[in-house]
Amino acid sequence: MTLPPALLDLLRATFAADGFSVEEGERLAYAYDNSRRNALPDAVVFPTEHEQVETLVRACREYRVPVVARGRGTNTTGATVPVAGGVVVSFERMNRILRIDPDNRLAVVEPGVLNGDLQQALKPHGFFWPPDPTSSPWCSIGGNLACNSAGPRTVKYGSPRENTLGLRAVAGTGEGFRCGTYTSKGSTGYDLTRLLIGSEGTLALITEATLKLTPKPSGLRTLRATYSDVGAAARAVARIMAQPVTPCALEFIDDVALKLARDYGGDSVPLAGAMLMIEVDGEPETLPSAVEAVSRAARGDGLEDLKVAQTAEETQALWSARKALSPAQRTISPNKINEDVVVPVSHLPELVDGIKQLAAKHNVLIVSFGHAGNGNLHVNLLPRDDAERERAHTCLAEVFALVIRLEGTLSGEHGIGLIKREFMPLALEPATLGLMRNVKAAFDPDGILNPGKLLP
Repeated sequence: MTLPPALLDLLRATFAADGFSVEEGERLAYAYDNSRRNALPDAVVFPTEHEQVETLVRACREYRVPVVARGRGTNTTGATVPVAGGVVVSFERMNRILRIDPDNRLAVVEPGVLNGDLQQALKPHGFFWPPDPTSSPWCSIGGNLACNSAGPRTVKYGSPRENTLGLRAVAGTGEGFRCGTYTSKGSTGYDLTRLLIGSEGTLALITEATLKLTPKPSGLRTLRATYSDVGAAARAVARIMAQPVTPCALEFIDDVALKLARDYGGDSVPLAGAMLMIEVDGEPETLPSAVEAVSRAARGDGLEDLKVAQTAEETQALWSARKALSPAQRTISPNKINEDVVVPVSHLPELVDGIKQLAAKHNVLIVSFGHAGNGNLHVNLLPRDDAERERAHTCLAEVFALVIRLEGTLSGEHGIGLIKREFMPLALEPATLGLMRNVKAAFDPDGILNPGKLLP
């Protein structure tokens, strides 16, 4: 696509000299995300205020030019790849924390604020924002909201949908609007805030977010349980989640992942059939009883060892296997297929067993780990050559079919983007998809916002 001269003139007038670029080198930097897919945009803009975004979207609508919102590009689904060209809107310069209000337990931020920077700013006030993706040091709040990306703490504290009070945004018409509240309760009309979160920039561009804050617990205890096989660990997850003490993290790591992590990270990583990493938080006087309750649930058939960290150094050592996993996988396959399927926790044993069977059936190396307390498993297929890549894609379709059969869904926190949209009819019936298309048309009547994503 070649941008109309009148649109280029308007963009130059709207954005500062360094806030707009059609240089190929600059465009290449915004052509891809962590999915390794790429497509060259026609221009990149760097807004610093809400009104610029309104002007941009109105002009792009007039000329039917695609608009793709972008945070820091850490998503793995191709959600920010500009497959139809057009203008990429990078929010990296809208990175101000506008307000921290401890009395009302909220913060108001621009979308380019990094998750890690927000957490650091909240610390002196005794609060945190619960969503904590693995990429939190470099992912943006806008990206977290666009994909509803969460992390280990979701099991206790919820995802961005549960931790966002309100938004300011620009629809595909170019019209700015606000939705949500500054209060923790509200029942006034449709909940557009939750609708926009997870919509991957297909409905509106978020320019401001009012986030719900949570007081930071003063105590944390870490446990590590190893099991004879993955089924025993999965059954332990179901027991842990059925008792009253909710852990703030409950991570599952299978035997293949443990072996990989040990090869990469050394003898500090245990060899076992499977492992659970468990954390409980709260005030110091409540922690011993919480640790005992979780430990009691973790015990059962197949438990080999249960350790409770007593110091920060021991905690770090217990987490060594989880931290070694990502770099270990990169040594096996640069073509890793990373999925984040979810099933009801009671069905986790069947999911884990089914994935083992599919790995054997298709002769594909699969490493499984993830946020087991939500039933959210990261299924990583690691093809090493072209033949394995072909088998992996066939295997992936069967993994999704298994997940749907177990009353699960395609994504817990990565979103759908470009890579999973063809599988959406597996998860949603035609009437539901039809309603979603109607919603899309209401917000973005000309289909200019992030085309080719999410909806099949």
